[in-house]
Amino acid sequence: MKLKILLIFVFVTAMLHGQNQFELSYYLPQNISYNKNIPTPESVIGHQIGEWHITHDKLVTYMKTIAAVSDRVTIEDRGFTFEGKPLILLTITSPENHKNIDAIQSNHFNLTEANKSSTLNIETMPLVVYQGFSIHGNEPSGANASLLLAYYLAAAEGTEIINLLDNTIILLDPSLNPDGLQRFAYWANTNKSDFINSDPNDREFHEVWPGSRTNHYWFDMNRDWLPAQLPESKARIETYRKWMPNILTDHHEMGSNSTFFFQPGIQSRVHPLTPKENQELTKEIGNYHAAALDKIGSLYFTEENFDDFYYGKGSTYPDINGAIGILFEQGSSRGHAQETINGVLTFPFTIRNQYTAALSTLEAAKSMRVKLLTYQRNFYKNAAIETLKDKTKAIVFGSENDAARSFHLAEILKQHTIEIYKPKSDFKENGKNFKKEQSYIVPINQKNSKLIKAMFEKRTSFTDSLFYDISAWTFPLAFNLDYTELKSTSLIGDKIENLFLKKGEVTGKSTYAYLMEWHEYYSPKALNIILNKGLRAKVGMKPFSLNGKTYDYGTILIPVQNQHLNENELFNLLQKVALESNININSVSTGLTNGIDLGSNQFRNIEKQKVAMLVGNGISSYDAGEIWHLFDQRYKMNITKLDISYINRVDFSKYTSIIIPNTNMLLSKDTVEKLKLWVQNGGVLIGYKNAVKWLSANKFITLNYTSAKVNAKQVTFEQKRNFTGAQVIGGAIFETKIDRSHPINFGYTKKNLPMFRRTKIFVKPDSSSFNNPIIYTENPLLSGYISKPNLEVLKNTVPFQVKSLGKGKVVVFTDNTNFRAFWYGTNKLLMNAIFFGKTM
Repeated sequence: MKLKILLIFVFVTAMLHGQNQFELSYYLPQNISYNKNIPTPESVIGHQIGEWHITHDKLVTYMKTIAAVSDRVTIEDRGFTFEGKPLILLTITSPENHKNIDAIQSNHFNLTEANKSSTLNIETMPLVVYQGFSIHGNEPSGANASLLLAYYLAAAEGTEIINLLDNTIILLDPSLNPDGLQRFAYWANTNKSDFINSDPNDREFHEVWPGSRTNHYWFDMNRDWLPAQLPESKARIETYRKWMPNILTDHHEMGSNSTFFFQPGIQSRVHPLTPKENQELTKEIGNYHAAALDKIGSLYFTEENFDDFYYGKGSTYPDINGAIGILFEQGSSRGHAQETINGVLTFPFTIRNQYTAALSTLEAAKSMRVKLLTYQRNFYKNAAIETLKDKTKAIVFGSENDAARSFHLAEILKQHTIEIYKPKSDFKENGKNFKKEQSYIVPINQKNSKLIKAMFEKRTSFTDSLFYDISAWTFPLAFNLDYTELKSTSLIGDKIENLFLKKGEVTGKSTYAYLMEWHEYYSPKALNIILNKGLRAKVGMKPFSLNGKTYDYGTILIPVQNQHLNENELFNLLQKVALESNININSVSTGLTNGIDLGSNQFRNIEKQKVAMLVGNGISSYDAGEIWHLFDQRYKMNITKLDISYINRVDFSKYTSIIIPNTNMLLSKDTVEKLKLWVQNGGVLIGYKNAVKWLSANKFITLNYTSAKVNAKQVTFEQKRNFTGAQVIGGAIFETKIDRSHPINFGYTKKNLPMFRRTKIFVKPDSSSFNNPIIYTENPLLSGYISKPNLEVLKNTVPFQVKSLGKGKVVVFTDNTNFRAFWYGTNKLLMNAIFFGKTM
């Protein structure tokens, strides 16, 4: 037995120390020579590739160094992350191509213009390949491989590399997530043993919450290619639209016991708008990956697990833009070396696989250049032909009462270079009113017609019932905007070249009071500033009319008298607030109204808010990050992040509201009772998704649940996974009807509200109808997939409840109102719970 243990020890030691995996020869092709004037990665970063995890600052230093000495490489800074890290991009091609780069870029862009592409000679055009690495920070083999790729492309010599660079423009994005990469490098490096420990139980392989997969605000950025809400996403989308690449590769990692995956994935789950030829080309490119991995003896798989449905991922966004998106997934060492079912998986081994796939992509690009350029040209030509046959000629969207939500959707469209126009005048279509200044028209007959359809379509029928990601993302529903299809272009006015959000203003100086409607998206931002200045403000519980204007539920009243600011100071402050928040504040000179007077008890005091949120082990970092981002970036409100590791020592009394994001947390009995006492003393506790069940189980709130009963009949063992997967609500959009008089719905002007759902928490309505201000309709499915049993159960259930607990309130949402930062339409539900929770 001792001899066996010794042999294993010797074998593992040899694996970790005896294979010269840190030498460049382990990674690079050795049948060619390398320019000695190009610095190796080790000479700049101070260690061999794979010996340590590269930090983002060192990665940037190397890329800038290589760009300074190579005439094949240029580098650009495209902006900064939330943490101020540069978003760099290398453009790598032959020196001759660099001299003509503007003309090459212009010609390539024209290949996507149906009316120009026929004049182009694709036989002589370079192919454009965008290679992106490590969008998830704790999947670092890609970013580390990018160092090797940059060195190889700059230093390799011979006819093969010259031919490649003559015929290819390579856009190398070495770190799609600098903030996450830096966090993970710190973790892996600070927990590394000098004598490498490959035991999976070692701390090196178990990051503390929230981990480094995500960016600064804990977003999974590989879901943001379509919404483009984050600075990293905006930078890469700008690059993409400028170049319109033919291939985009997205290098990831997966579980340590896995091997290596390349696309295509499961082809029955490809979005119907993606041409069949896309998958055929993807499969052909895959043959190059297979050959390259065979050569180095690496195991791999394809056409399994992953899909190409949601267009917001790096591997799918190109598919709706006339290109080929390719996902790579490498089994992760999650550190420097880890024992797996496939043996000891070393960090250098994972880097070599990623580098090999990057090179095989370029080999495919070189060999398939004309074929891929032809595909791109035909994609846009065919789209133009399809558009002419389309009965829908344009889509109009807008909001009568909220300019900001309309603006931000238009902003996303502009980022994707979709043309938008103003209406000629106000008009009504399909029972919906569209104001000229707060509406936008999107003609279908334009280059990005397929992308427009992907963003605006409502889809409820599918060929497959399993989805790797969400099944619906209809943008006007996400923004809760009126929209409709137009059968002609007669209503289209001027094209919008530059977007501007309307300026806010105060209508005049008052000696009596000011009124601020709650319809606008940024009204919570304005109210928070007002309250933080120590001013008194009240919320109107009923509508009223004054000076010929009707004010809705939730109108904010700011009296002039008995404030700590005088009339002039108050007016000046409100002018600043209106400008900063892009809202209008109305000056009034009397409290006598048609309806509740301004001195009525139906105007309830609003207290200054101090909000906290539980974070830490057991809390979904995604959901928590979305809330943090909403407060910090959108509403400029402080939110205190309370880690549950020290929550027992926190004085809750200083907080007016505490939010519990989606959670499976465990709290001590004493902490639970302490939290419950805080609510009983007047706090507002807000729980999301699984926190609803937690609050119910711990007797903060009494709820009645229901569930779907599904029997597995005539289901084989092989079919088991698909059967159970089909019962998951992976992300779809459903219609609710709302009671606009309830404070949770203040600011909403329609009787229906689309909500995003990806949970199977079904709450029965309260016996008193007034306690069900949001309820799913009888036919709730608007867009996306849900199984028939789950749909039947969902009907007439409620996604929201609020109950009293002593002097406080417990508010629960079964659904995520802040999904991925682009679900603008339901953000105000959380703000209403914060500011008006006491009135519910």
